[in-house]
Amino acid sequence: MSHPLTFVHLTDLHIGDPAVQDDHLYSDTTATLRAILADVKRIEPKPSFVIASGDLTNRGDIGSYEQLKAILAEAALDMPVLFTLGNHDKRQGFYPAMLGRTKDLSVPYDHSAVIDGIHVILVDTSTPYKIGGHFEPGQLDWLAAELDREPGLPKLIAMHHAPALDADRPDLEWEALSFTDTEALRAVLDGRRNVLGILCGHMHYDRVSNWHGIPVIVGIGQHAATDVLRLHEELRMVSGASFAIGTVRSSGLTISFVPQPAERRELKVHSFSGMAEIIKRYEAEAEAQAQTLAAE
Repeated sequence: MSHPLTFVHLTDLHIGDPAVQDDHLYSDTTATLRAILADVKRIEPKPSFVIASGDLTNRGDIGSYEQLKAILAEAALDMPVLFTLGNHDKRQGFYPAMLGRTKDLSVPYDHSAVIDGIHVILVDTSTPYKIGGHFEPGQLDWLAAELDREPGLPKLIAMHHAPALDADRPDLEWEALSFTDTEALRAVLDGRRNVLGILCGHMHYDRVSNWHGIPVIVGIGQHAATDVLRLHEELRMVSGASFAIGTVRSSGLTISFVPQPAERRELKVHSFSGMAEIIKRYEAEAEAQAQTLAAE
């Protein structure tokens, strides 16, 4: 690669429909996205593409995706924006609103693109009614085939849930890709030296890991920030947001985080001991929302 290439990583946009009251939306994510997109337009050199790695909306309803689509149109970025889906997204809302698709609304949104010499591969780790990430049958076969395509190009993978790092903590499996699928992904990627990195979200804090030799980048996103200093005792969410600028050189990938101004105001606190009940309630609400969407 003779010249560096830049791109933008967004995650956890959590856009809501302004016409619908959402008690689980803790910040003005529409204003945050508009501010971030204004920043993106000022980046020099101009980024080649934007990746939004899931939780595009907070409820997964068509109205929220229409709001997202309107914000992006208003920004007029003049560069490709590539999406993958997270646990807050609903395929029945995403496909019609964002892609105009009316058939096969339940299948994972796996897709790829070659842009300016980078092979971008986006894998849908969302699972209906679940917080944690999973692969459905056939997805890893698709990923392996994609990795075999364009053998001369570096690969950049995006998915909402990061590979699990703490297999000794089954109580934390909800925050990542499942342990079983993490190991399955490791097998698919084993020995592939052209993977630049994996871009993820879900956990709401900036984190970089060396996962079996592959950089895994997680972003805060735009809804709320996890207070990392309190993770040993509770899940405390405070005001905060960021996005990332990626630079690809012949030597590899660099990620620069761009935090947004925030007073770190407390928004929500969950005890880890109560997470099982929170997850149960979330999954029940997600299933009810999906049934409502299907009936519309």
